[in-house]
Amino acid sequence: MAIREPPSPAGKVYTSRMNDESLEQIQTKIAFLERAASELSDVVFRQHQEIQALEAKFKALSERLSGTLSHESPRPPEQERPPHY
Repeated sequence: MAIREPPSPAGKVYTSRMNDESLEQIQTKIAFLERAASELSDVVFRQHQEIQALEAKFKALSERLSGTLSHESPRPPEQERPPHY
């Protein structure tokens, strides 16, 4: 039993070979995708660094605020300043 190829539209014969133009298009797309992936990787890396810096600042501020609140003793009502001061 022989293997038949599917019929081609308009009598065109399809081959498994790529022509130079389609190969160049594929290479161009691959180059574009590699560049885009590299740029995205750089952006993600910079964002990671910014997030780490912000987390460090937040932690320092939280510790500072916790320290301030824990060392502060509540004032008696007679020492409280009125709200309009």
